[in-house]
Amino acid sequence: MSMKRIAVDAMGGDYAPKAVVEGAVMAASELPEDYQIVLVGRKDAMLEVLRPLTYRAGSIEMVEAADVIEMGEHPTRAFGQKPNSSIGVGFKLLKEGTVSAFCSAGNTGAMMVGSLFTLKTVGNIQRPPIAGYLPLKGGSYGIMLDIGANADCKPEVLNQFAELGSTYAKYTLNLENPRVGLLNIGEEEEKGNTVAQATYQLLKNNKKIQFIGNVEGRDIFNGKADVIVTDGFTGNIIFKMGESMYEHASSVGIEDELIDRMNYEVVGGSPIIGINGNVIVGHGISSPTAVKNMIRLAQRQIESQVVEKIKEAFA
Repeated sequence: MSMKRIAVDAMGGDYAPKAVVEGAVMAASELPEDYQIVLVGRKDAMLEVLRPLTYRAGSIEMVEAADVIEMGEHPTRAFGQKPNSSIGVGFKLLKEGTVSAFCSAGNTGAMMVGSLFTLKTVGNIQRPPIAGYLPLKGGSYGIMLDIGANADCKPEVLNQFAELGSTYAKYTLNLENPRVGLLNIGEEEEKGNTVAQATYQLLKNNKKIQFIGNVEGRDIFNGKADVIVTDGFTGNIIFKMGESMYEHASSVGIEDELIDRMNYEVVGGSPIIGINGNVIVGHGISSPTAVKNMIRLAQRQIESQVVEKIKEAFA
């Protein structure tokens, strides 16, 4: 039985290492026996949290990384100056093939830098996006990209996002021919700013995707599209607004099937796609439950073999 290993940045996030290690232990009890979680960080700090916890022998391993890239640090500079950071070591393990995925709730910018410089992008992909899982009415999920990595996007980049999102949704959500929509301020072809108008023409003529046209803000959760394409500026605002809706609803005692899944903990993380490896970024405020679900997302992504499928599509 060959062991599948998921590396987790134990030092990343506002409540690390405690929340991360506790979340990893929760995930270890749910993962199949051929999975192992590799915690990357300061061993003494990780051990302090691990000691009182119980978990299956061999389900958790530790790898020493002396440095930490803090949340406020400049991503490129910090990644270059701290090769022995938990993020730097995590990417090294992934590049070597020692692990099959790397998860972190730490500095997202540093995770993007590591993805670009250590793993590199697949084929001709210009800018890898972060994809967010969108809860849809009826209990299923869609994909929105980008949700924060690329604030400004040219039409050609958005066209690549559409292809990436379509391939990702096909293999992770098991959709034969995902419907792709462009987020806009109206349904008509001529609506929107110059970028949206130019993107529409590229998507309309792209034979690799099933483009259904523009989708508006009111269509986001109704399942009109399986994949929604937008720039990281807009996508990030929408995602954080969804999180705030959940926070408000739960603070006043409202329980709702759709709103409950806007809670960031439910999916636990967002994949960086279009790179040579499985990389999941989590929320900085990640709780143990969120970390557990981030690791479970990495497991599903490994099993879907979506990175291999993206490589085939963009070779």
